[in-house]
Amino acid sequence: MSEKKGYTHVKELEREVLELLASGKTQREVAEHFGFRDKYVVKDFIKRHNKRQKEQQAGITPGRRGRPPKEHAADGVDKDNEIKRLQMENKLLRDFLRAAGRK
Repeated sequence: MSEKKGYTHVKELEREVLELLASGKTQREVAEHFGFRDKYVVKDFIKRHNKRQKEQQAGITPGRRGRPPKEHAADGVDKDNEIKRLQMENKLLRDFLRAAGRK
Protein backbone atom coordinates (compact mmCIF):
# COMPACT_ATOMS: atom_id res chain seq x y z
CA MET A 1 0.00 0.00 0.00
CA SER A 2 1.19 3.47 -0.77
CA GLU A 3 1.79 5.77 2.11
CA LYS A 4 -0.13 9.05 2.07
CA LYS A 5 2.11 12.09 1.78
CA GLY A 6 1.47 14.73 4.39
CA TYR A 7 1.89 18.46 4.04
CA THR A 8 3.83 20.32 6.70
CA HIS A 9 3.31 24.02 7.18
CA VAL A 10 6.92 25.14 7.21
CA LYS A 11 5.84 28.70 8.05
CA GLU A 12 4.76 27.49 11.50
CA LEU A 13 8.27 26.13 12.11
CA GLU A 14 9.96 29.31 10.85
CA ARG A 15 11.72 30.31 14.06
CA GLU A 16 12.99 26.81 14.78
CA VAL A 17 14.27 26.30 11.21
CA LEU A 18 16.09 29.64 11.26
CA GLU A 19 17.61 28.90 14.67
CA LEU A 20 18.92 25.51 13.51
CA LEU A 21 20.40 27.05 10.37
CA ALA A 22 21.99 29.85 12.41
CA SER A 23 23.52 27.27 14.77
CA GLY A 24 25.41 25.74 11.84
CA LYS A 25 23.16 22.86 10.75
CA THR A 26 22.90 22.18 7.03
CA GLN A 27 19.64 22.35 5.13
CA ARG A 28 19.68 18.57 4.78
CA GLU A 29 20.12 18.10 8.54
CA VAL A 30 17.27 20.52 9.26
CA ALA A 31 15.03 18.67 6.79
CA GLU A 32 15.84 15.32 8.43
CA HIS A 33 15.26 16.81 11.90
CA PHE A 34 11.69 17.84 11.00
CA GLY A 35 11.01 14.84 8.77
CA PHE A 36 10.67 16.74 5.50
CA ARG A 37 10.98 14.68 2.34
CA ASP A 38 14.18 16.44 1.17
CA LYS A 39 16.38 19.49 1.65
CA TYR A 40 14.54 21.44 -1.05
CA VAL A 41 11.63 22.07 1.33
CA VAL A 42 14.01 24.00 3.58
CA LYS A 43 15.85 25.57 0.64
CA ASP A 44 12.63 26.91 -0.92
CA PHE A 45 11.42 28.13 2.47
CA ILE A 46 14.66 30.08 2.97
CA LYS A 47 14.31 31.56 -0.52
CA ARG A 48 10.73 32.72 0.21
CA HIS A 49 11.75 34.03 3.64
CA ASN A 50 14.64 36.07 2.23
CA LYS A 51 12.45 37.48 -0.54
CA ARG A 52 9.83 38.56 2.03
CA GLN A 53 12.54 40.21 4.15
CA LYS A 54 13.92 42.16 1.16
CA GLU A 55 10.45 43.37 0.21
CA GLN A 56 9.74 44.52 3.77
CA GLN A 57 13.02 46.42 3.90
CA ALA A 58 12.23 48.06 0.56
CA GLY A 59 8.82 49.10 1.91
CA ILE A 60 6.80 46.90 -0.41
CA THR A 61 3.66 45.61 1.24
CA PRO A 62 2.45 42.21 0.12
CA GLY A 63 -0.62 42.49 -2.07
CA ARG A 64 -3.61 40.23 -2.14
CA ARG A 65 -3.33 37.29 -4.46
CA GLY A 66 -5.97 36.20 -6.88
CA ARG A 67 -8.93 37.90 -8.46
CA PRO A 68 -10.26 40.91 -6.57
CA PRO A 69 -13.83 40.87 -5.29
CA LYS A 70 -16.43 42.52 -7.52
CA GLU A 71 -17.14 45.45 -5.21
CA HIS A 72 -13.41 46.17 -5.05
CA ALA A 73 -13.20 46.48 -8.85
CA ALA A 74 -15.49 49.54 -8.86
CA ASP A 75 -13.45 52.20 -7.08
CA GLY A 76 -14.58 55.62 -5.83
CA VAL A 77 -13.89 57.41 -9.13
CA ASP A 78 -16.35 55.19 -11.00
CA LYS A 79 -18.98 55.77 -8.32
CA ASP A 80 -18.49 59.55 -8.50
CA ASN A 81 -18.85 59.49 -12.28
CA GLU A 82 -22.01 57.40 -12.01
CA ILE A 83 -23.52 59.84 -9.49
CA LYS A 84 -22.75 62.83 -11.73
CA ARG A 85 -24.26 61.05 -14.73
CA LEU A 86 -27.46 60.25 -12.83
CA GLN A 87 -27.75 63.83 -11.53
CA MET A 88 -27.41 65.19 -15.06
CA GLU A 89 -30.03 62.72 -16.29
CA ASN A 90 -32.47 63.78 -13.53
CA LYS A 91 -31.95 67.46 -14.38
CA LEU A 92 -32.54 66.78 -18.08
CA LEU A 93 -35.75 64.89 -17.35
CA ARG A 94 -37.01 67.67 -15.02
CA ASP A 95 -36.31 70.30 -17.70
CA PHE A 96 -38.12 68.18 -20.31
CA LEU A 97 -41.18 67.81 -18.09
CA ARG A 98 -41.26 71.59 -17.44
CA ALA A 99 -40.98 72.30 -21.18
CA ALA A 100 -43.80 69.84 -21.90
CA GLY A 101 -45.97 71.69 -19.38
CA ARG A 102 -46.53 68.78 -17.02
CA LYS A 103 -45.00 70.35 -13.94
